[in-house]
Amino acid sequence: MEPVTLTTDRLFLRTVGPQDTDTVYRICQDPDIQRWTTIPSPYLPEHARGFTEQMVPDGWANGTMFTFGVFLPSGELAGMLGITMRSLATGEVGFWSAKEHRGNGYITEATVAACRWAFTEMSVDRMEWRAEVGNTASRAVAERAGFTIEGVLRSSLVNKGVLRDGWVGSLLPSDLGLASTTPYVPARG
Repeated sequence: MEPVTLTTDRLFLRTVGPQDTDTVYRICQDPDIQRWTTIPSPYLPEHARGFTEQMVPDGWANGTMFTFGVFLPSGELAGMLGITMRSLATGEVGFWSAKEHRGNGYITEATVAACRWAFTEMSVDRMEWRAEVGNTASRAVAERAGFTIEGVLRSSLVNKGVLRDGWVGSLLPSDLGLASTTPYVPARG
């Protein structure tokens, strides 16, 4: 699939490439990004190059991962967001924010836009969010974007070679006022 560009009231989301490598490298020196995401630590220039020049274009080309840089109108990179396809109709969203842009709602806004795109253009019927228990900033973004936190999955995430407990949440098309591609009948209990 060819990469797409999405726009919101305050942002534009586009794929990243070699022109963004140095910026990705600089932002990913943030200890919080290295702690709470699965990027390598230490994060080296070759990691940023592999991400922007191989991982991102390969994900778009083979339809397995759709990565968007979250850009301000000035062209400044405020964060990164990716949707990884977990099954035919299920995606998983992940994101990070540049330290200087946290607290502005940019990643929440980008998450809603990317999920809306996945629901309407990619026939996704369930978007999942996962984060290590304790990553309260990521959880706050997910909740503000409309995700329902479904619980804790024990020993479900591997980060830096260590199994960790993870939160999991979901967003359905109906949560954004959209129709699903497959009928859904929620459990009644």
